[in-house]
Amino acid sequence: MDFFNSVIAFFQTGGTFMYPILVVGALGAAVAVERYIRLIYERHTNRATWDKLEPVLNSGDFDRARNLVKQDKSGASEILAMGLARQGAVRRREDIEIAMEESMMEIVPQLEKRTPYVALFSNIATLLGLLGTIMGLIEAFTAVANANPAEKADLLSASISVAMNTTAFGLMTGIPLLIIHALLNSLTGEIVDSLEMVSVKALNIISMSSRRRRDAGSEEPAERTEGDAAATEAPDAEGDTDGHSEETASEEDLQAEKA
Repeated sequence: MDFFNSVIAFFQTGGTFMYPILVVGALGAAVAVERYIRLIYERHTNRATWDKLEPVLNSGDFDRARNLVKQDKSGASEILAMGLARQGAVRRREDIEIAMEESMMEIVPQLEKRTPYVALFSNIATLLGLLGTIMGLIEAFTAVANANPAEKADLLSASISVAMNTTAFGLMTGIPLLIIHALLNSLTGEIVDSLEMVSVKALNIISMSSRRRRDAGSEEPAERTEGDAAATEAPDAEGDTDGHSEETASEEDLQAEKA
């Protein structure tokens, strides 16, 4: 109970600049909480999407993968949707990669949205604290100028201690917001790195699948060519045998006539 009373007394003696600092701190905390929930949700959904799509992509069932990404709204599904859409239309790896990078450029600003405001509110709270202290000091020296010389020291020290409350409150508001801003930036970078990893893995799987299909398509014509060659040689061999037997029969007839 004494702690809350001391906090209330500290706030009341700080002057009018305590209220703007409190409002700025509340706004910064609201943005920080909203961004944290959004980023945690995005990280969870991206991980779940990739865990669901990875075995489907490895099996080569790209049609099913397209249907799955259409049902999901996460960042990973949007990137994979762009890549899978190009997979059925083009064969070049570069085209699929460009499509995924385009989708990445649309998703990253959404992840970073409103996060800079946390650092902005932190700076504003600190500057408001300093401004409140300066204004309090100005009022203190103005009041002391017309006071009794015997009371000047006491009035000045009391006024300075009150004016310093705004600086202290501004720092107490700004420092946590600055730390939270750094944590949000770290979490955002982690999500962006995971999205890049998903795009690279999916691109490698698509490229390997396309390469296997090309190799399988090139082996089938080769087998057909060998079979055609064998079928062509067989009739030629039979024709040679028939011609040889006819020549032998004609020679025997000539010898019989001479006899």
